Amino acid sequence: MVSADQPAPAFDPALVGRAHRAIDPLHSQLYFAPEQDEHLSALGLKPGRMVYFAARAAAMGAVGAGVVTATFYNFSPSLVAHMIPRAWTLATPEQVLAARLDAARASLTRLLGEDVAASAEVAELGELLREACTDLGAEGRALYAGHADQPWPEEPLLVLWHGTTLLREHRGDGHVAVLVHAGLSGLEALITHCATGRGFTEQAAKATRGWKDEQWSAACAALADRGLLDDAGLTAEGEELRQRIETQTDALAADPWLQLGAEKTARVVELGKGLSRQITANGAFGQGIFGR
Repeated sequence: MVSADQPAPAFDPALVGRAHRAIDPLHSQLYFAPEQDEHLSALGLKPGRMVYFAARAAAMGAVGAGVVTATFYNFSPSLVAHMIPRAWTLATPEQVLAARLDAARASLTRLLGEDVAASAEVAELGELLREACTDLGAEGRALYAGHADQPWPEEPLLVLWHGTTLLREHRGDGHVAVLVHAGLSGLEALITHCATGRGFTEQAAKATRGWKDEQWSAACAALADRGLLDDAGLTAEGEELRQRIETQTDALAADPWLQLGAEKTARVVELGKGLSRQITANGAFGQGIFGR
């Protein structure tokens, strides 16, 4: 197990972040895809936030709003409570998980094209990700653990999807631990990430995470009192904190790539970047959502 304070020797730590960035769009595209709303709203769920919360949380079972708020971290508790646990009165977690796989298949096939979706490259990347997840520890990683309890699909395209899901949630659970250690609330973490220019735009963050203008302003004031934010954006101290958070997150996310080794991880980066560029070029992510 790699600690946040001591990245693994004899392995380029930058590979961890590159691997994450290469494959993450293959997972996160579903949150912006019409297929997710189509397949899950057919179960009776309301499209939009209810579908999103239920789809990600279903692997943990019919959990309450507190668990979803804690594990997702940067959403307004009132928004979560408006959707969960009501979602479980409309569809069971098992139904949601099955529909989510159908949605992932449909969205990736549309964005990649049928030939690429059935290609040897997709199958190769999926098997590399399966290998990376071998013996991956779940201690302290509740959201990852729920998804790791699900069986691996048989279809190569869905093997790829499941692998990206496991690695994203494993990394995300570690990221939450780092944010807690840094003393950032979910809203403060969201604001400082937006301020880096690499996350959501402020408008998109408020809309998707359910925060009101007055809540956002109060959190900005608290961050300013800590010397992390000013009218121009992140201060030097704020920039240093965000960089330290990313470095520590990479360290806590290194285990799957250490399992895979540097050569195979580099192949993941190569394959993942190619596929992610293709889905991005085909409109996986809308305009005005991300800073850069």
